[in-house]
Amino acid sequence: MSAIRAARHRGVYPVLPTTFTETGALDLASQARCVDFMIDAGSNGLCILANFSEQFALSDEERELLTRTVLEHVAARVPVIVTTTHFSSAVCGERSRRAQDLGAAMVMVMPPYHGATLRVSEPQIEEFLHRLSDAIAIPIMIQDAPVSGTPLSASFLARMAREVEQVAYFKIETPGAAAKLRELIRLGGPAVEGPWDGEEGITLLADLDAGATGAMTGGAYPDAMRTIVDAYAAGRRDDAVCAYERWLPLINFENRQCGLLAAKALMKEGGVIDCAAPRHPFPALHPRARAGLIETARRLDPAVLRWGR
Repeated sequence: MSAIRAARHRGVYPVLPTTFTETGALDLASQARCVDFMIDAGSNGLCILANFSEQFALSDEERELLTRTVLEHVAARVPVIVTTTHFSSAVCGERSRRAQDLGAAMVMVMPPYHGATLRVSEPQIEEFLHRLSDAIAIPIMIQDAPVSGTPLSASFLARMAREVEQVAYFKIETPGAAAKLRELIRLGGPAVEGPWDGEEGITLLADLDAGATGAMTGGAYPDAMRTIVDAYAAGRRDDAVCAYERWLPLINFENRQCGLLAAKALMKEGGVIDCAAPRHPFPALHPRARAGLIETARRLDPAVLRWGR
């Protein structure tokens, strides 16, 4: 319980989508409305420049512009986690220092990787994290997800929590996430300040049962996610189960059918943003998938469908 009491950040921290125009340019006006909606809908905090933000399609200059623009617009209303992943320790450290200087509450990183085959060993990952920790004074969240192609054992992650000063948060998105969270908490003890759920909340209830204290979800319906996470945190597990079962069809449709385009599709439908398109060459959402997503959402009436109307 000491890790839970000591947590600086907990609750629902959805990922902010990056908004583009039809021609693929950054749409900063829509981006600002997106921020305002997500805060109004109850987000405890936000995460920017994650994979669900299409960070892989952004230039370095655009990353810098988005970090500055979003943090200035948030204006400390909620904490913001900035994803600073890069293969290079030096580049990741510099990105993280800039994010900290602009007001980020935390950085999130994946282990160093590039493409389908370039990986580094555990000793190199450990040195990477030590160098990153030395560069900043805010918490580091390790994102443990299949996209990096780098297995990270619970024992290794727990040791990083104990031995690397700023490493304190863990977003677990691997198969068997609940079991891994449970083992991470057991091995890391109070050093694991923030064991978090991810993957759009598809395993949220099991992960909360395993001890997760935070959830990094998609950005379209934080109001719904709060009903689950808040009830659980208040000791009302039955209410959390009911809320999870109510919203699971939409969570499932996002996770299994639409992926990172779900949030933008719902925000466009609700008038939050002007354009739901990804940046080329990422494929657009199929019209049938979009129709199914909107139909599923309308039965549940999340705030996103009403906020901009």
